[in-house]
Amino acid sequence: MNTHLPAKSSCSHSGIISAVLAYATWGLLPIYWKLLGTVPAIEIVCHRMLWSTVFLAMLLLLQKRGTEFVKLWRTPQHLSVLVVTATLLTFNWGLYIYGVNTERVVETSLGYFINPLVSVLLGLVFLRERLNWGQILAVILASIGVVNFIWHLGVVPWIALALAFSFGLYGLLRKIVPVAPMVGLAMETLLITPIALMLVGHWARVGVGHLGSTLEITLLLMGAGVATSMPLLWFNTAAKQLRLSTLGFLQYVAPSLQLLLGVFLYREPFTQIHLITFGCIWLALLIYSTTSLQMQNPQRLR
Repeated sequence: MNTHLPAKSSCSHSGIISAVLAYATWGLLPIYWKLLGTVPAIEIVCHRMLWSTVFLAMLLLLQKRGTEFVKLWRTPQHLSVLVVTATLLTFNWGLYIYGVNTERVVETSLGYFINPLVSVLLGLVFLRERLNWGQILAVILASIGVVNFIWHLGVVPWIALALAFSFGLYGLLRKIVPVAPMVGLAMETLLITPIALMLVGHWARVGVGHLGSTLEITLLLMGAGVATSMPLLWFNTAAKQLRLSTLGFLQYVAPSLQLLLGVFLYREPFTQIHLITFGCIWLALLIYSTTSLQMQNPQRLR
């Protein structure tokens, strides 16, 4: 019986490493997009979609999962939903890159801190999911934090809210489509690729495209597909090996790294108002994570 224990421990360690790699990569991606600061966000997104399609197609072929993809292509009811999720994903990716390259990394991190709580709210509204006292308190605290930001600075953090709600809606719709994560993402990027190709071709024809302008920019644009897809693969590995509660705690690595980059590397302002807003959201996330953990492990409370 003891022969099974090392394998389980090794699997758990592998899952944690995969999760940290995924979330750390997502958290450090602003550095990558900053290197493409001279390229418009919409052009970066087009290349991100285009090269992600190429990279994911290669992976699906290597894993011999082409039949899954073909089956999905022949399922119109699933494809119709994926058209919407692909649009939401394109918007989310583009807005994130725009936020990073317009010196608003702190605000993008705020969006991804808010995202889990937005998902709770969307589950309540659209899936009629019941909230416990901790989730209700967490949503109220997060709302207070956002209202505090708007009240004192007189500015709606629209990038943060748009990132949170677009990705929340994306997750909601993907939840109702029974499609494997990698196959679904490959289909989503493929659905946007024709538009991306037309735009890239148009920019090349009129001489404003950046592909081929310099070797560095070209490699960075082509590498956007790998930078997008690799953390997803690590995340999928982690999701198979770790408890959901463990993943839930680790997911805050990404926005935490983004916040640190914005404040300490890119010297973006972080005032007392920001501190109060983030404080409310951090407290909300602590309450949310703790109560969620208690619900998943009720026997530990006895």
